[in-house]
Amino acid sequence: MKSVSTGNRISNEPRSPWDDSFLRPYYGKLAVRREQCAAKERELCAAGGGTLADFALAHEYFGLHRMADRWVFREYAPHAEQLILAGDFSNWNNDERFRLKAVGGGVWEGEFPLDAISHGMNYCLRVKWAHGGGERLPAYLRYAVQDAETLRFAAQVWEPEQPYRFKYPSPEAAAPLIYEAHIGIATEEYKVGTFSDFARNVLPEIARKGYNTVQLMGVMEHPYYGSFGYHVSNFFAVSSRFGTPDDFKMLVDEAHRLGLRVIIDLVHSHAVKNSCEGLGDIDGCRETYFHPGERGVHEAWDSLCFDYGKPAVLKLLLSNCRFYLEEYRVDGFRFDGVTSMLYKHHGLNKVFSSYDDYFNDSVDIDAWNYLTLANKLIHTLRPDAVTIAEDVSGMPLLANAEGAGFDYRLAMGISDCWFKLLELPDESWNMAQLFYELTNRRQDERTIGYVECHDQAIVGGQSAFFRMAGAAVYDAMHCGAENIAVERAAALHKMMRLITAACCGHGYLNFMGNEFGHPEWVDLPREGNFWSFHYARRQWSLERNGNLRYAQLGKFDNAFMKIVSDAEFYRARVQLLRLDEEKKVIVLERCDLVFVFNFHPENSYFDYEFEVPCGSYRQILDSDDGTFGGFDRRVAGQEHFTLPRREGEFLSLYLPARTALVLKRYCRT
Repeated sequence: MKSVSTGNRISNEPRSPWDDSFLRPYYGKLAVRREQCAAKERELCAAGGGTLADFALAHEYFGLHRMADRWVFREYAPHAEQLILAGDFSNWNNDERFRLKAVGGGVWEGEFPLDAISHGMNYCLRVKWAHGGGERLPAYLRYAVQDAETLRFAAQVWEPEQPYRFKYPSPEAAAPLIYEAHIGIATEEYKVGTFSDFARNVLPEIARKGYNTVQLMGVMEHPYYGSFGYHVSNFFAVSSRFGTPDDFKMLVDEAHRLGLRVIIDLVHSHAVKNSCEGLGDIDGCRETYFHPGERGVHEAWDSLCFDYGKPAVLKLLLSNCRFYLEEYRVDGFRFDGVTSMLYKHHGLNKVFSSYDDYFNDSVDIDAWNYLTLANKLIHTLRPDAVTIAEDVSGMPLLANAEGAGFDYRLAMGISDCWFKLLELPDESWNMAQLFYELTNRRQDERTIGYVECHDQAIVGGQSAFFRMAGAAVYDAMHCGAENIAVERAAALHKMMRLITAACCGHGYLNFMGNEFGHPEWVDLPREGNFWSFHYARRQWSLERNGNLRYAQLGKFDNAFMKIVSDAEFYRARVQLLRLDEEKKVIVLERCDLVFVFNFHPENSYFDYEFEVPCGSYRQILDSDDGTFGGFDRRVAGQEHFTLPRREGEFLSLYLPARTALVLKRYCRT
């Protein structure tokens, strides 16, 4: 099984979606969908005073703002009967000076003397509604802090006299090589890591490893640390457990200095149920921001579901996008839980087997409109910003300018494929199925591939390396140790990552620590583990210890990242040169590189031949190199010349079992 390659002459740019014959029966529904979205945009622009960008300035109107001669506070609370600000400035009493007045349209407003409120003061909203009342946090607050004794959150005034000033511009956009990270667990200490820790200790390592983008989980405030940041309470506030707003600005600025772009997880798919800290029942009615009844509750996630048809919700979420782009200068977003947003059934227990699944009454058109408008807004404000969709359903046109407009979608099927293969004996691995999954993507969309992200490592799961090595990670990871499980895990760990990076569409992702085979799982402190930090940290010292195999795996990751970071690499298509099911060999070409993989667990092959374009090929990477924990069964840096055969030009190589080789083509003189 082979195909003739034309190397980097074949573009990897997305084709027109209208080339998809399966999509043609739905052209009418797509036209209706586009018109519905355009009508929603016209409605919002009229309400916002001009453009979509004007509509997305709610964060400059709502919340607490220091003006030249006074403080102004506004809150959207259409079901409230009375609102009053209470805080340090009023000794937490219901001071009439801080009572808000209704100004129409569900908006409440108050103006206060400039000397009445100052930086660092804590406050909250005291709300009365029909048949009840309670303390709430403002929807647009910029910073929230938690009391160490009561564990209650309060809004905090963040108006320092000398706010942080950015020094460095964002690096130019490139094919994203993403290092996914969580601030809190990015330290080896038994504690919650901070923005400052991350900027000082981790960012330089990410840059050194060859990644160009850092993707941060859990940046927005969330009451429960164990939610990994996916139960957001305060969308405009960075989590105070990691540091202050200025600390996060410093992190972004430092990343830019190091040549790293910063994207954050944008969790607009749902919100925390908490009433006191979050948006649930903020004015005594859950329907202010969320769907009524059962549709307003995500039972699987124990959270609340936004009603994307409400102007107040669109104003909040679109403004949230603009806020992080401008206030913190992030370079884009990974939209979390897009499948859950797009379907009324949230994709739960649903197999998407037909295009009919994408064009029926189960699709939440309001959510589609929001995602489309969010992408339009983001790319209008920052044309170089990156948006990534986490969608498992395969919704057509999601990552296409003629659809929802995402720049990329995560190729989630690749990870599923790898972990299913790990459940089978190695000799049962199907090479054709593997290559299909590695390259199976819509031709009208850009994708980002990965072996594993945080989903596979968090509690209840295992990283790929831990799945393969098992308990041997505790006593057999020294370089001199001989252990079959570790040898297998190390060999496959390198091959899995290399072939995924070689085959993935337009970008690559790795979860922090997995590049060197970080052992065990991730489990944040909670009652079920006696609030332990043991599994809520990254043991960076394992990679730095030259006596351990972790260091060798880390070196291999560094080596292949240099290869795939070439600007031309992801512009070229993957060309399959040979797929040998019986011998478990896959040979492919991309750009001017040839990748050779022998997945057979036992058999090595001498003089293994396959057809390639005529030329000389220099060996630039070998997973069997002793530097990477291999057995040095090949001479490093060899140059191979094609051999003429009746059928064409061939290379003849020695392929040891469970190894991968990368060759660079040079013209024959």
